[in-house]
Amino acid sequence: MTDPRITSGIDPVLTAQLIATALPYMLRYDEKTVVVKFGGNAMGDEELGKAFAEDITLLKLAGINPVVVHGGGPQINAMLGRLGIKSEWAAGMRITDKATVEVVEMVLAGSINKEIVQTITEAGGRAIGLTGKDGNMVTVTRLTRKIVDPDSNIERIVDLGFVGEPKTVRTEVLEVLAKSEIIPVLAPVCAGEDGETYNVNADTFAGAIAGALHASRLLFLTDVPGVFDKNKHLIKELTVAEAKAMIADGTISGGMIPKVETCIEALDRGVEGVVILDGKTPHAVLLELFTEHGAGTLIKR
Repeated sequence: MTDPRITSGIDPVLTAQLIATALPYMLRYDEKTVVVKFGGNAMGDEELGKAFAEDITLLKLAGINPVVVHGGGPQINAMLGRLGIKSEWAAGMRITDKATVEVVEMVLAGSINKEIVQTITEAGGRAIGLTGKDGNMVTVTRLTRKIVDPDSNIERIVDLGFVGEPKTVRTEVLEVLAKSEIIPVLAPVCAGEDGETYNVNADTFAGAIAGALHASRLLFLTDVPGVFDKNKHLIKELTVAEAKAMIADGTISGGMIPKVETCIEALDRGVEGVVILDGKTPHAVLLELFTEHGAGTLIKR
């Protein structure tokens, strides 16, 4: 841990903490896969982006296999606005037409993906930007949603357009990269069974990737510290049964419900543990993996 390649760019206090405490945790994750979903406000903050890149680079240098998945909703919205393309929404999701999915691919696979790759490179790592299309990595089916009309109480199916749900995941490309020095940075743009291009929710995409790789950890960098109890105290660890009970009694509510449900789905796919943590905390990834107290809420079986 005293190697300057590993500690350069990380603040001295955190460096000292890592040197003193990290080795047992590094051994725990040695040659294991950690999938990190990078999103939220951290993506729009240059300093947080640099800290994230340093974390990911350090994981690779420490013998861990990091896989980065990113979203980009705000950037997509901004580009759609610049181009004068109006979006329709249903069941909380964007209805993605042909023009919209072209913008989605341009933003996710283009500007955002390459910016993250460059930031990791500047931190001393080696990264490559990919999408679900590359190597036929992720094939999706068209996603629909059921909604209930509030006036008639009649249920109907809504076609969300070019929005996909992962059906098959091929890991060959990622397995090759795991044996190299290269860190994959994945954009959730995939091909459908019909050959069309589809946008996939980044959390869902990350869960599918992590499950297929039997990841030791899946980290969701969000805009909140984790899951809170009724007294607004951060919960360090939850079982699936406890998480479901908290959803049922209303302790977990609002936008945290789909996040926790995605965590549970990832565990069902084969991930060992899923963590919700605050991406606004500098070096949150290192604090979660390499310290005793962690940095968020761990959900396990």
